[in-house]
Amino acid sequence: MDITVIPPELMPGNGEKLQQTLKTRQQSADRETVAAKKAAREFEALFVGMMLKSMRATVGKDTLTGGGQGEEVYRSLLDQEYANAVVKSGGLGLAGIIEKQLIRQDKSMDRKQAGLEKVY
Repeated sequence: MDITVIPPELMPGNGEKLQQTLKTRQQSADRETVAAKKAAREFEALFVGMMLKSMRATVGKDTLTGGGQGEEVYRSLLDQEYANAVVKSGGLGLAGIIEKQLIRQDKSMDRKQAGLEKVY
């Protein structure tokens, strides 16, 4: 027989406190969802940028512009902007998968911290 501890704010008779707790948890969940979405998009942009850099390494150097350190710097900045544009236009679908996993992981951690992992 498993005994699960219920937090005091969820006990009957604490209506106002319960509403405030639920409201605070919802706001926290909304912030965490936005943070997960941002992190997932940034990771996908980083991944696409690395892909572009690898692809560019397979192509020969451009002799028209003369090359040099400045061109390499601006080329990498251009690749970053390309990566950001790809992600903004829908990307590869990697951000959505990462976001769902981050949210799922966050919810399971919240349940464990609240002592509700065995409550159905």
